[in-house]
Amino acid sequence: MGLSGCKTGKDKEASTASTASTASTASTASTASTASTASTASTASTGLIRNFKVNNIASFDNPWAMVELPDQRLLITEKDGKLQLFNPRDNKKRPVLGVPKVKNEGQGGLGDIQLHPNFIQNQWVYLSYAESDPEFPHLLGAVVIRAKLDLLNNNPRLVDIQKIWTQVPKFTGSGHYSHRIIFDRDGKLWISSGERQEFTPAQDMNSNAGKIIRLNDDGTLPTDNPFQTQGEIAKQIWTLGHRNVLGLAFDYRQQLWAAEMGPQGGDELNLIVKSANYGYPIVSEGVHYGGSSNTQPDFLRHADRPEFRAPELSWTPVISPASLIFYKGSVFPQWKNKAILAGLSSRSIVIVDTETRPVREIQRIPMNSRIRAVIESKDGTLWVLKDKNLSPFNLVKIVPK
Repeated sequence: MGLSGCKTGKDKEASTASTASTASTASTASTASTASTASTASTASTGLIRNFKVNNIASFDNPWAMVELPDQRLLITEKDGKLQLFNPRDNKKRPVLGVPKVKNEGQGGLGDIQLHPNFIQNQWVYLSYAESDPEFPHLLGAVVIRAKLDLLNNNPRLVDIQKIWTQVPKFTGSGHYSHRIIFDRDGKLWISSGERQEFTPAQDMNSNAGKIIRLNDDGTLPTDNPFQTQGEIAKQIWTLGHRNVLGLAFDYRQQLWAAEMGPQGGDELNLIVKSANYGYPIVSEGVHYGGSSNTQPDFLRHADRPEFRAPELSWTPVISPASLIFYKGSVFPQWKNKAILAGLSSRSIVIVDTETRPVREIQRIPMNSRIRAVIESKDGTLWVLKDKNLSPFNLVKIVPK
């Protein structure tokens, strides 16, 4: 099967099957060549008390991401191209005008949203989304823009829009955009760029697909990125060999972590290290979709190729990680400095201790829905976006009992 083979398989971002009920736990420490494998951790077995409840709040159409404003209102992206301003004090939402046209197809549409670290002073917001090539509309790719958020009247809108990053090249498929965005404490902008279900771009330094990107806040290139002598595209790149990174977060040590969807099996939690190659599509802890009918070469394992950096933790069966944060608050002390992952196919929130060796999953909270995103509110509670299931509410809040 050619490069289109993965595109016809059941992708976990769109899957509704829960496949993460059991797994084995690795007994050896995670190194650059050996990955730890997660098991499903019960609350009772880890001594973690379920001292929280889940409150239903509001409903949105295919929400993808959210960010909290300084006044604790939320900006929530909807995949079809709408940006909603939500006020939790009265549960009312208003559309934000001026969002550019997005390509709402497959896994593409309006994606992530973040505030500039100095948002109070400059009002910059950052959005990622999928677009069509203006000359060849069958070609699609992710972009990142920034815009000023005008909240001074009753019709909030984006103004002064600037496109600051584009996925290169564009592809015919509509999957694996990734396009998560995050800022570090120095104001650098980080972007996850998926390999677009095309495999080989992840190792191609003439493409920024399958990479983690590091830019200045205006989209210009930092001079201390690691690949300064391999061409203009390579100057954007911090790491390579990625498949579909849908979670980016800094821990309390300011180390960057990435949650990455593997193929069939082999979801990953990676510690991001400057210039490292994570090996995809040469190595993976999963297998190709389609089993014996797939004629792609089998993946090697990270242990077979120690020059590629292995995940700190991998999941088979998968959790389908859709977002990642590190909890900084004190409302839930058992989660302090722990990684919190949104699970799509696992229909759960997954808690991981990244301080242990090996890194290990310590808790899995069943949510009875595919979880799209989790963020921490300024009050230490958690906002959660989920796909609609039996309940009409897909914005919920995790609060103390």
